[in-house]
Amino acid sequence: MDNPQRLLMIASPLMRRTPVYDRAAALAKAKGMALHIVAFDYLEGLATAGLVNDQALAVMRDGYVRQHREWLESQALPMRRNGVTVTTEVVWALHPLNEILVHLREQPVAMLIKEFEHEPWWMRAMFTSLDIQLLRDTRIPLHLVHNASHALPRKILAAVDLSRPEDQYEGFNDQIISEALKLALQCNAQIELLYVYDLGSMYRDAGGSREHSYLFDSNLAQTLHEAQSEAFQTLAERNGIASEHRHMHMGDPAKVLGLFMDSHDIDVLVMGSYHHHDIGWFIGSTAERVLHRLSNSVLVISLEHSQG
Repeated sequence: MDNPQRLLMIASPLMRRTPVYDRAAALAKAKGMALHIVAFDYLEGLATAGLVNDQALAVMRDGYVRQHREWLESQALPMRRNGVTVTTEVVWALHPLNEILVHLREQPVAMLIKEFEHEPWWMRAMFTSLDIQLLRDTRIPLHLVHNASHALPRKILAAVDLSRPEDQYEGFNDQIISEALKLALQCNAQIELLYVYDLGSMYRDAGGSREHSYLFDSNLAQTLHEAQSEAFQTLAERNGIASEHRHMHMGDPAKVLGLFMDSHDIDVLVMGSYHHHDIGWFIGSTAERVLHRLSNSVLVISLEHSQG
């Protein structure tokens, strides 16, 4: 494999085989890239034990890291037998986000892959999970894997956002579709294109009252719908998406995306993230809300990555 880029997979510290290993190996082989698997360990009880001296703690820590490294190597062995170049690493780190960002700066990484960790709502209300931190802080494609029934994706959904002026994020929708098409070609997968639009938000943007946004002027609603439909068809046509694979729905984007994925057996949702803090709906916040409705996997493309 002569491609200088590689895939970086973040392994759970629990030493438990999950679908993310098979997905990472399958993508590495399909893309012709090497795979680097890294786990970040930190055992609070071991790190703060006050009953032994520093030397004994170091021995215990090194023993645990060595055990984890050996376990990762046992997971990598069948991948190597299948023709994938795999390296493994275990790092003792209290703050994995910082270490991940260092890894991304020090090596050319084409995609960051991690198992998505579902958390209860009360945990999300108090703490920002590592998955959300990665969504906000990384600028390379981020693949969060959940219930991957197929190691190599068979159906890929590209979700686009046409609610913003094209000159504000020029070419970003095309970049999302391009990444989805590239992945579909590498995996020999089927691609679908979906645009979910919130007509209520568009009505307010067009001058309607926030308090009375449910009272649609039929002419304005029809005008907005026709304009969005025309823009969507133009985008799909420009990117060579066949008409039978184009889907346009109205509603809450996060809810509709989740339902569409379930009803169409989608393996990977490819969507964008803007990394800004506007109030109201935008696809960056939608990406976070989609994660908590996720039944399969998502590949998030950063606007900064597409511009870089």
